[in-house]
Amino acid sequence: MFRFDAEKTVKFCDGVRRRDFLHAGALSFLGLSLSDLFALKAQGAINAEQDMNCIFLMLLGGPSQVDTWDMKPNAPAEIRGPYKPIKTNVPGIEISEIFPHMAEHADKFALVRGVYHTAAAVHDTGHQMMQTGKLFQAGQEHPHVGCVLSKLRGARGDAPPHVLLPRPIGNTGGNLPHGQTAGFLGKQFDPFVLNSDPSTPNFKVPDMLPPEYISSVRVDRRRKLRDLVDASVKEFEVSPDARLLDDNFHQAYTLMSSAKMREAFDLSKEPEAVKDRYGRNKFGMSCLMARRMIERGVRFVTINQFETVFNEITWDIHGSAPFSPIACYRDEVGPMFDNAYAALLEDLHQRGLLKNTLVVATGEFGRTPKINPAGGRDHWPQCWTMLFAGGGIKGGQIIGSSDEIGAYPKDRPVTPGEVAATMMRSLKIDLDTELPGLQGRPIRVVDHGVNPVSELF
Repeated sequence: MFRFDAEKTVKFCDGVRRRDFLHAGALSFLGLSLSDLFALKAQGAINAEQDMNCIFLMLLGGPSQVDTWDMKPNAPAEIRGPYKPIKTNVPGIEISEIFPHMAEHADKFALVRGVYHTAAAVHDTGHQMMQTGKLFQAGQEHPHVGCVLSKLRGARGDAPPHVLLPRPIGNTGGNLPHGQTAGFLGKQFDPFVLNSDPSTPNFKVPDMLPPEYISSVRVDRRRKLRDLVDASVKEFEVSPDARLLDDNFHQAYTLMSSAKMREAFDLSKEPEAVKDRYGRNKFGMSCLMARRMIERGVRFVTINQFETVFNEITWDIHGSAPFSPIACYRDEVGPMFDNAYAALLEDLHQRGLLKNTLVVATGEFGRTPKINPAGGRDHWPQCWTMLFAGGGIKGGQIIGSSDEIGAYPKDRPVTPGEVAATMMRSLKIDLDTELPGLQGRPIRVVDHGVNPVSELF
């Protein structure tokens, strides 16, 4: 644990021990400094009927639409691929045979078969747009939808408003931001990042370790804070830093030491059969942990199914190393998603949480309709399918369609901006809301003229 313990124990005027204070200074919740964390103070009570949650599943690599949820069984072999469609529990809806468990829950989710964007066909830009609704330009990074919710709704008690599991997106080839931070809103609204694999046999409740990306500047800042306390506790208590702590310290300290939140991370509390149902892998256990977090007050959970597209099996099926073969959809990636997604929807439904928890699953783009010479499919942002469930969404339906080979939207095309607007509507965020942008210029949560996919509600 990253600690600033000293040999002597000193109490502040509110009775909190100096050693405890320094423990709390080793922030990992939200990956922030203390001053950053205090901005998360709740902004008022929210009507229970409007207090919505979200679990966002980023299917890193970009699933192939024609091998998953928009199959073309009558197309030529080089288009339709190796998989066959199967029926679901909703007449008229068919999905790939790689998702037998999902097929039993089609009444709970909706398919949007016409998502597209016109930016470069690289992973990073797709990550930006699908998580913020906007393409980053001129050095301006827009906030993740979960970070917008953090800014507008604040925390519920001692639960962090936004958690990212299991780790941030790493290298995907573009060396660009991936859209998983608060951007121009400021670091105080960044998500708390687990930075650990919950499927490992020796996984333990996080011990407040600082995220890997905390800069040496922040570490140095904390050391200076320690030196300040060591120099004069009394002087510190009347300093501006201490006055800032006075109103907010207990909230920060409670967040650090909350038994409820530590329990949310403790998967040993779950029956072995439940773990088996989700799948004993990083993604499956992250989805199970997400359910536990929503139950304990976390508003938004982002889950990255994978962290990179290089030298590991992902949805990125170019067909040859360092990428994945198309067979991985049947052998590994498909079952991994199928088990976790079906278990998550079933659990949320049975616990009465699905009605106020939006579950979104999407990749950053689709794949080329025609199989390439390596036996895989390449990047294709012109058309793909994504999934919506819960949070007021009408399940058991298909929105839009693609052409006969899944190359372009045939009707009801949907942009990343419309996806963000749809999420905002489900989360009861007014689309006219303005956020404090750079240089004092307010920025709307969605652009003018961008509307939700109303057919989903």
